[in-house]
Amino acid sequence: MKIALGQFAVAPEWRVNLDQCVSLIERAAAEGAGLLILPESIIAADMHDPGITVRTAQMLDGPFVSGLVNALAGKALSVICCIATPAVPALTHNCQIVLDATGVVACYRKLHLYDAFNMKESNDYVPGTELPPIVQVGDIRVGLMTCYDVRFPEVARSLVVRGADLLSVPAAWVCGPGKEWHWEVMVTARALENTCYVAAVGECGPRNIGCSMLVDPMGVAVVRAGSGPDLLFANVDKERMRATREVLPVLANRRFKDPELRASQE
Repeated sequence: MKIALGQFAVAPEWRVNLDQCVSLIERAAAEGAGLLILPESIIAADMHDPGITVRTAQMLDGPFVSGLVNALAGKALSVICCIATPAVPALTHNCQIVLDATGVVACYRKLHLYDAFNMKESNDYVPGTELPPIVQVGDIRVGLMTCYDVRFPEVARSLVVRGADLLSVPAAWVCGPGKEWHWEVMVTARALENTCYVAAVGECGPRNIGCSMLVDPMGVAVVRAGSGPDLLFANVDKERMRATREVLPVLANRRFKDPELRASQE
């Protein structure tokens, strides 16, 4: 299946970002993509306004998501993106959502909040409490992870052992010394150690690195973006995944497959 990775810089005004997303939807559909993945936190962003996430959060049936669903009408295209939705007073949930022309298909509340490198995502968000779902899109099964989740290999492994072919990783990966290298290593490792595809889509702009990529089950970056706006296309090939798992059967060769087995072998 052909997928599209849409990288852009998120603006402070949600209507501007909705227009950008609708444009990417139109372009992805015109190229025959079955899935478009967009970055994290795409309703609004402003590095100089620390309160913007909470202030601009919208419900899943709000105008931003409704605008995306309307843009998908009549199209055989699904969209994955992340938005902030209202939670407890003065906080939000970081929700990765899967959309098609019928509406919201799935929602995952980000488990791991980015309280690292002198940033504190927990100032804006409440962490999720459930493992991310797997969603059927066309002929592939997509597991959901969000940004900082990629540093936690157990999340990726849980998705793959439940049947995910592709891991979707929308992100807003912050610039800093070595951060591009961290991104590339983590995304590549999650693909290679699980012999699956990983589609990692980063916001670009003054604060974040961009660097979106699709990595295949052998750890090869099939396509990758630089630091500016881009729309990438690539195929998720289930035969490539099957052949990789035949010659590199790391999933079949695991010795510690669950807590009970591990306890019995220690």
